[in-house]
Amino acid sequence: MAPAPVSASQSVLVPTYARAPVAFERGEGPWAITADGTRYLDFGAGIAVNALGHAHPHLVKTLTEQAGKIWHTSNLYGAPDGERLARRLCEATFAERVFFTNSGAEANECAIKMARKYHAAKGHPERYRIITFEGAFHGRTLATIAAGGQQKYIDGFGPKVDGFDQVPFDDEKALRAAITPETAALMIEPIQGEGGLRSVPARFLKLLRDLCDEHGLMLIFDEIQTGVGRTGKFFAHEKYGVTPDIMSIAKGIGGGFPMGACLATEEAASGMTLGTHGTTFGGNPLAMAVGNAVLDVVLAPGFIENVGQIALRLKQSLAELKDKHPEVIAEIRGEGLMLGLKLHTLNTDFVNEARAHGLLVVGAGDNVVRLLPPLIISEADVAEAVSRLDKAASGIEVTLKRPAAE
Repeated sequence: MAPAPVSASQSVLVPTYARAPVAFERGEGPWAITADGTRYLDFGAGIAVNALGHAHPHLVKTLTEQAGKIWHTSNLYGAPDGERLARRLCEATFAERVFFTNSGAEANECAIKMARKYHAAKGHPERYRIITFEGAFHGRTLATIAAGGQQKYIDGFGPKVDGFDQVPFDDEKALRAAITPETAALMIEPIQGEGGLRSVPARFLKLLRDLCDEHGLMLIFDEIQTGVGRTGKFFAHEKYGVTPDIMSIAKGIGGGFPMGACLATEEAASGMTLGTHGTTFGGNPLAMAVGNAVLDVVLAPGFIENVGQIALRLKQSLAELKDKHPEVIAEIRGEGLMLGLKLHTLNTDFVNEARAHGLLVVGAGDNVVRLLPPLIISEADVAEAVSRLDKAASGIEVTLKRPAAE
């Protein structure tokens, strides 16, 4: 039997996480299972990572086979599976070049460096500043917390890395005023995840493209959470007909195996010449095998279309739930299987109440609870999740009606 979760007071891990008092030994599809056999319906999916659920047979088979061959060679040598995965990503997107990383933060670091290097290579090293948007989350490195601009992540790690200018979300006037001769790029998540499941209006994304074309800027889309089928399209920007120059991806592309990538047009990547960037583990054979296996499933005919259909059913059910619990649920947000419940009550309380009813969900900014289920969920899974959300909302209502302690 697996060991029980270690209490925070006994753990020797750095105490940067507020861990829930539960640990999982195994998983099956959309279910996470503890050592004693307790089953939780996983609508967090490792924060949108387990795109194909737990222990997907094709991913397990592929990773096991690759583990028996070779794990790591470094980027000093050829990478046939990496070449194949990169080509498949290019064929399915706007991209013409791919750089593989280990995480989303590293993919964003590559995107930032690529945008700066593009202008430097064109003879304009003064163009290094990147405009981002309030509420953004781009990672936890020193550069990406500066890009995100959220003070709670920057505090204590100063001085803030220079080169990032935040403007209010969906504010055209502020955006235009922020563009200067030093601006290199605009960087945005089509739907803010950590920022509270706020979808960027289509007209604003189109404005970003127009401004980049007008001023010779790079347009960077952070699709780390929104990508790989999550919104009912392979990538969220496809819904709006707006194409970036550079795009960072991670999470779903590895299906639970840590990997990410920076995708770009040939022109945008033109400054990234021999020796300008590198990684030890990025693009390793294990990650490349799994990434190809994920695409085998996600790009199969009908898969992404089915995500859209299931997502519509879930969103309709959540709207009914909102009507049933107006004192708890204020608004339904998001697209596809990246949905959020904006609450009247504390989202942390709702996360705990949902877990008490065997449902895993994830908190976000702006007092939102995220629903990020595996893309392989069925209508029966949707019905079960909504039933458990109903019970969680009812539990919160009981608390609201309870007299305050004297």
